[in-house]
Amino acid sequence: MTLIQTDPPLAEPVTLAELKAHLRIDVGDEDELLEGLIRVARAHLEAVTGVALLSQGFRLFLDDWPRGEVIQLMRTPVQTIDAILVYDADGVAQDQDLTGMLLDATARPARLVVRERQRPSQPINGIEIEFTAGFGSATEVPPELKRAILIHAAHLYEFRGAVTPDMQPAAIPAGYDRLIAPWQRRAL
Repeated sequence: MTLIQTDPPLAEPVTLAELKAHLRIDVGDEDELLEGLIRVARAHLEAVTGVALLSQGFRLFLDDWPRGEVIQLMRTPVQTIDAILVYDADGVAQDQDLTGMLLDATARPARLVVRERQRPSQPINGIEIEFTAGFGSATEVPPELKRAILIHAAHLYEFRGAVTPDMQPAAIPAGYDRLIAPWQRRAL
């Protein structure tokens, strides 16, 4: 099972103005750096929680259908299932009929049940599920997740000289884990 992002979010859940206000910065000298830190903090948060903060496109690759009926989509909240493609032996994608599928869009991770399943003939990545996940707008993003992005981006800004950008995120600020705890994935 492999999940890739096909369409990045068109905006960030935290604006440059919000981060600058949080940091008490009035000048625009480091706007590009600050925007990059917002992206890093958002990407980190999405990776550890499985929550897509704003609308993004994803593609889930499966070698075969799972033994049970439930397919975990690994991102939440899911807005739409855009396509299910099943590959034949020649590598040609066949559209799977989406009628009759059941979607639990807000479960963490989101869950999908496809009743009518074509068997893939391609042994690796024979099934692709394309979907859109994320909250509809920045105003719908839970405030504790926005606050986590702000404090993480501020922490990265504080230590920008001590750690190179390619080594980020180097540390997580105090209180971050408590803010995101209700949203983190738990496994046994």
